[in-house]
Amino acid sequence: MSPHRIALLFNANKVYDRQVISGIGQYLTSTRVTWDLFMEEDFRSRTVGIHLWRGDGIIADFDDPLVCEALASSPIPVVAVGGSYADDSQYPANTPYVATDNHKLVRLAYDHLIEQGLQRFAFYGLPPAPGNRWACERELAFKRMIDADDLEGIVYRGSSTSAGGWGRAQEEMVEWVRSLPKPIGIIAVTDARARQLLQACVVADVPVPEQIAIVGIDNDPIAQLLSRIPLTSVIQGAEEMGRMAAQVLHQMLHGGDCSTTRILVPPVGINVQATSLHQPMKSAYVMRARHYIRQYACLGIKTEQVADYVGISRTLLEEHFKRELKQSVHQTILEHKLGIARTMLADSSIPLTDVAIRSGFTSLQYMYAVFRREFNCTPRQFMENVRSH
Repeated sequence: MSPHRIALLFNANKVYDRQVISGIGQYLTSTRVTWDLFMEEDFRSRTVGIHLWRGDGIIADFDDPLVCEALASSPIPVVAVGGSYADDSQYPANTPYVATDNHKLVRLAYDHLIEQGLQRFAFYGLPPAPGNRWACERELAFKRMIDADDLEGIVYRGSSTSAGGWGRAQEEMVEWVRSLPKPIGIIAVTDARARQLLQACVVADVPVPEQIAIVGIDNDPIAQLLSRIPLTSVIQGAEEMGRMAAQVLHQMLHGGDCSTTRILVPPVGINVQATSLHQPMKSAYVMRARHYIRQYACLGIKTEQVADYVGISRTLLEEHFKRELKQSVHQTILEHKLGIARTMLADSSIPLTDVAIRSGFTSLQYMYAVFRREFNCTPRQFMENVRSH
């Protein structure tokens, strides 16, 4: 029996789309289903000529309005993947739909910020546009949660990202960050927006997370790699969405009527990192110092550089640290470097030498010595212990 020919219309430059595609692949490898998959060579979603395609089925990203329009009258089975809607009329008619649960994504971020003791909240979204309906749904979910708790929520949409307008957009964001009541927790509609917000906080010299705690959505490794401070992010169930979409299409290809099927997939969880771990600080000096340490600890900074940044003497800064954190500036720097190293050791693809360099140790030998002193084990033993659990 010849395999079914299936088209996947996704933009794999986005982590969400890549994970959905990965979930489709997992379904195929875990079953006896055999599909001949069509995707553009550059993994972009293009609808030009899709009506001429003579395949057996399509799985597509319906967050893209052009895709919705192009497939509205498709004669072959189509499974839609996209964001959830509070208004049922927003879903495409007579098309099975697998959705990420936008309400639960925002709820997970919001509850986490509440658990950090925060009482003020904001949302950094996207400007309204046909392709941003999913972002508007997340903003709406945020507003409903704030209203239910009788709180005042601030919404900032900013500008669309473009090279030409980026300078002005960042200036406006810096002004917004400075104008906010503090401390405050901010939910960003994606990790990409969270990274922009984090950059604006750095430029505005606003300590993260003491003054502004940030949570993104996507758990995008690229956004993490490009962020000076590790980013807290909600993990979407995108791979499960891909598996479910493939299962529904498989049923349709074998005569199943799935036209009214609608599946909401909840988030997997939240990857908690430094940007959201809000701790109120009595000393403004300690707050500024820790903000600087989070950005530059892995570049080999010394206590003197931290004191210069804060604008007081090393002795006075040490007194503030001992009083508030019960440890020295050096110990705080080392603690941050060890935290980064431990996170990287959990990833088997990163060589130990790279872990040492990227976490700010001068050599692999020095990292070994510090691990033996602090944890009574070597980095390799620590790594093996983490991966065995």
